[in-house]
Amino acid sequence: MVCTTLRPGFECIFMTKKGCQFNGGSCHPIIDQCDGCQRIVEYPTGKFCISFLDPSIKWKNGVCNMATHIQINTKKETNKINPLKASKRSR
Repeated sequence: MVCTTLRPGFECIFMTKKGCQFNGGSCHPIIDQCDGCQRIVEYPTGKFCISFLDPSIKWKNGVCNMATHIQINTKKETNKINPLKASKRSR
């Protein structure tokens, strides 16, 4: 159903005829760590995340996995093999 509380016009799975059934009865606005993310949508009632209804939970244990403004550098270390040992193994 279409949200009628904080995000009017947004299709929400928690909205029923009785109202919003999400925790607390409505969506939660973004937190400071969300600033700069491309998933933020601004409504007259405030700024909200498209992906999560309560963004503070996603940032509770570290970085939000859907954050578009955070770059995570992961380098995979490869084991370098000594060429002498490699030639002896092939024998």
